[in-house]
Amino acid sequence: MKNDRIVGVSVLRKEGRDKVTGQAQYVDDMTLPGMLYGATVRSQIPRGKIKNIAFGSGIAWDEFVIVSAKDIPGKNRIALMANDQPCLAHGAVNHPEEPILLLAHADRHLLPKAVAAVSMEYDPLPGVFTIEESESHSEIIWGTDNTFKTYLIEKGDVDGVWEKADYIVEGEYATGAQEQLYIENNGIIAAFDPQQGITVWGSLQCPYYIHKALMALCNLTEDKVRVVQAETGGAFGGKEEYPSMIAAHAALLAIKSGRPVKIVYDRMEDMAATTKRHPSRTRHRTAVSRDGKILGGEIEFTIDGGAYTTLSPVVLSRGAIHAGGAYYWPSVRISAKAVATNVPPHGAFRGFGAPQSLFALERHMDRIAQVVGLSAAEVRRRNFLRPGQATTTEQIVRDPIDLDKLLNRALELSDYRAKRELFAKENRAGTSRKGMGIAAFLHGAGFTGSGERNLSSVVGVEGCADGKVQVLVSSTEFGQGTKTVLCQIAAETLDLPYEKVEIVQADTNEVPNSGPTVASRTVMVVGKLVQSAALGIRQTLAGSGLLDGSYSAAEFGDACRKQVAAHGRFRSWARYEAPNDVFWDDARYRGEAYAAFAWAVYVAEVTVDLTTYRVSVDDFVALQEVGRVLHPVLARGQIAGGVAQAIGYTLYEKVVWQNGRMQNCQMTNYIMPTSADLPPIRVFFEELGNIHGAFGAKGIGELPMDGPAPAIVNAMEGALKLRFNSIPLLPEDILEALLSDSGRQSEPQPAGGER
Repeated sequence: MKNDRIVGVSVLRKEGRDKVTGQAQYVDDMTLPGMLYGATVRSQIPRGKIKNIAFGSGIAWDEFVIVSAKDIPGKNRIALMANDQPCLAHGAVNHPEEPILLLAHADRHLLPKAVAAVSMEYDPLPGVFTIEESESHSEIIWGTDNTFKTYLIEKGDVDGVWEKADYIVEGEYATGAQEQLYIENNGIIAAFDPQQGITVWGSLQCPYYIHKALMALCNLTEDKVRVVQAETGGAFGGKEEYPSMIAAHAALLAIKSGRPVKIVYDRMEDMAATTKRHPSRTRHRTAVSRDGKILGGEIEFTIDGGAYTTLSPVVLSRGAIHAGGAYYWPSVRISAKAVATNVPPHGAFRGFGAPQSLFALERHMDRIAQVVGLSAAEVRRRNFLRPGQATTTEQIVRDPIDLDKLLNRALELSDYRAKRELFAKENRAGTSRKGMGIAAFLHGAGFTGSGERNLSSVVGVEGCADGKVQVLVSSTEFGQGTKTVLCQIAAETLDLPYEKVEIVQADTNEVPNSGPTVASRTVMVVGKLVQSAALGIRQTLAGSGLLDGSYSAAEFGDACRKQVAAHGRFRSWARYEAPNDVFWDDARYRGEAYAAFAWAVYVAEVTVDLTTYRVSVDDFVALQEVGRVLHPVLARGQIAGGVAQAIGYTLYEKVVWQNGRMQNCQMTNYIMPTSADLPPIRVFFEELGNIHGAFGAKGIGELPMDGPAPAIVNAMEGALKLRFNSIPLLPEDILEALLSDSGRQSEPQPAGGER
C-alpha cells in the first residue's frame, strides 16, 4: 500500500468547498430559458365530493397554464406501493391539503393571488382524524376497514406464559407526528421535449422513485424520463417519496405549457402538505418472572398512515420488527397495523417506525423494573439479547455483541449511579428536579427482510483515461456524507489518493439504480458494492498485465489509459447478492430481518423547572456499536444530529391538528430546539466490524433517533416520580400531568399482576 490510510480518517467532504463558498446550486438557484413558475390549488376540507370549481374575477386567467386531472396523459396515480394516491384529486378529496389544480405563470408573484381566487364547492363528508376513530369504523374512508396493512410476528407459546408469570405488566404508549424540517424546502424544475421526453431536476433522495412515478403518470417509456438530483439541503426521509408528487405536478405543467416549470414550496406549504413521521400507539402486555426476566408478551403496534398508503407498510414493518428491542423474548406476539385517517399522508422519517415502537418498549422496561423492584439498569441487563439467542423474528444474533459491557461503559461515562444518588438528595427541596434515564436499543441496517434481495441494487466504478476514478451510484448526498464516504471506500480499495476519486452526479441517464438513499443502507449495502466494483477494476488491470500488486497513482493512471485505449470505456459493475446466511420468509414474517444490527445504550440527564415546567437536557451520553467507523467526524455528526432531532421529537415539536390540517405550519409556532437548547452530546463508539459492510461498516444515520426520547422521559419520571407515556411533552403537558397527578408511580405489586 503506497497511499496513506483513507478509511477511518476524517478526510475533507467532497461537496464541502462548494457549499461553504456558495457555489453549490440548489433548485431555486437554477433558471432555464422561458421558465414558468408553478403553484398548487389544494382542498380546503378534509373529506368530501367536489361539486364545482370556479375561477374568480380580477385574474387574467388566459395568461395562466391550468392543469387538472383530465390533463394527465397516463394514470392519475403516484406510483409507489399501493398506487392509491392520486396526483390530482378528481371528484373527491380525502385530506385538507389534497392537490386539485395546478397553475403556472411567468411571474411567480401573481400565483398566490390566483390560487386564492380559485373557489371550490363541496359536498362535505365526515372526517376521521385519529387512530381510535379509524378503528371504530364509524366512517370507512379506505378499503373495507380503514386498514392499509397488517403484520403478525409470533414466536414461542404466548398463550402459555401468563399462568407462569409472577407479574403481568401492561402499558399503553403514544407518539405524535413530527415534521422533518429540512433547511431547504421541496423544489423541482421540469422540462419537456416531445422527442427527448421529460427531464426533472430536484431536491430529492431517490431519483428512481421519481423515474418510476413519471413513467406511469406521463405514459412515457423508460428512456423518455430523466431525473437529476440537484444539490439537496437536507431530507431526513421527507424527500424520499414526496418529491414524486411535486415532480409530477411540475412535469404536467411543463407538458401542457411546452416550457420549463419550477415549483418550490414556501415553508408553510411544505410543512402543511408534505409527509411527516407517523403518529403511533403501542400496547404492551408482558409476563415477567419474580427475578425480572421477560417470559413473553403481546405487543400491539398501530400507526396513523394518513389518507393514502405511501410508505406506511414498510414503516410499519420496521416498527414491528424493532418492537421487541435489544431483549430476549422466549415467546412474543406482535400485531401491527397501519390505519387510514383524513390527514395528509404520513411517510418516511429518520428511524422509519423504530423510534415509535422503541419509545414504547424502553418506557415499558422502566415500568417492569418498578413493578419487580429492580433498577432500570438491572432489568435491562437480565433481559439483554446475547450471541446465539434469537430475536423476535427468530434471527440468531451472530454479532459478538456484549450489551452488558456496553451498558456498563455508558453508566460509567455518564456517572449514572453517583448522579442518581446525588439527585435523590437534592430533589427533596428547591424549585427544580433532576433525573437520569437509560435506553438500550438496536437498529437494523438496510432494507427489511427480502427488501435488498428484491431491489437487486447495481453500482459502477469507472477507471478514466486521465487516471481518475468515478463512482456511479444513484445514492444521493443531502448533507449526511454519501459522496465523501463512498469515495473513501473506492480510494482505499484501489490504493489511490482520495483526491483521485470522484462521484458522478445522481442522474438516471448516467448512473444505475443502486436503490433509495434510505434505511441506513448507503455505507453498508451500497458501500460494499462500491468496494466490489472497485476491486473489479483492480483485478481487470492486474489480469491484463497492466498493473502489478503494488503501484503508484501515476502507474494506475497509465494502466487505465492503456485499458481505455485498447477496449474503450472501462467500467466495473457490482450487483447485490444476498448473503447465504441472510434469508427472510415473507409468508411467515420471520428470519433474518437485517444483515446487521447496530447496538446502543444512551443515558440522559435532565432538569425539570417547577416554575416554568420546562425540561432541559443537561448532559447526554450516546454510546453505540456501529461496526467500523469510516469517517469519525461525519459519524459523530450523524449521532449528534440524530440526538438533537430526537430531543425536539421529545420536548419541543408538537404538530397541532384541527380537522386534519396542521395549524402550526411555520417556524414561529412549530418549535424546534436551537443550539442553545441542546446539551453537550458526548458521542462514543465501539467497533466490532461487520462482514456484510464495506470495511466492516454498519448503518448509522437512523440509530440515534431511536434512543433519546425514552431515555429523556425515563429521566423525567425519575425526577418527578410521575409517569409519562406519550411524547412530545411540552411545559403545558407537564403542568397538566402534575396537576392531575394521574401518572404518579405506585408501589410495586406482588404476584397477581400489574394491571
